[in-house]
Amino acid sequence: MPEGEKTLYLTFDDGPNPEVTPLVLAMLEKYGAKATFFCVGDNVRKHPDTYRQLLEAGHLAGNHSFNHLNGWKTAHSKYYENVLEAGKLIDSEWFRPPYGRITPTQIQSLKKEFRIVMWTILSYDFDHETSVEQCTRNVLDNLCDGAIIVFHDSKKAQKNMLPSLEATLQEGMKNGFAFERLDSR
Repeated sequence: MPEGEKTLYLTFDDGPNPEVTPLVLAMLEKYGAKATFFCVGDNVRKHPDTYRQLLEAGHLAGNHSFNHLNGWKTAHSKYYENVLEAGKLIDSEWFRPPYGRITPTQIQSLKKEFRIVMWTILSYDFDHETSVEQCTRNVLDNLCDGAIIVFHDSKKAQKNMLPSLEATLQEGMKNGFAFERLDSR
């Protein structure tokens, strides 16, 4: 992402989750931050109200496939169709491959229809062996202008994600950063 504008890009994978996503939305609102949510199509299908809530709050939605498939372990045609299936529920040009795993063939097909986005900072909020403190350090020690930070709005990540997210928002704002959607530039 562009540098020189003191901007950070918070992203959240795997939601929407009716228990966790509203907590994230409330925290983002508290700090006046915007974010991008890479949603799993099946979760959008199961939790349309939560999905609508994140859109109405002014955040950007991105496609994270319909069933959170690992591109390295999934045949190209099945993977491609799964992403398109999610696209029926998630109107977005943005795509992030689950696990960050995608083959060159999958990239070639998907880049015709999507902007494929990875990240520059992985919080490891989903890893139960990672403490809240380490999750927070994973983010704060790597903050830099234009960074794309990935958290997860899931039950599995909630314990680490929420305190790390708040610390990230506080530290970023203290240092003059704005938190924007990926499509803001």
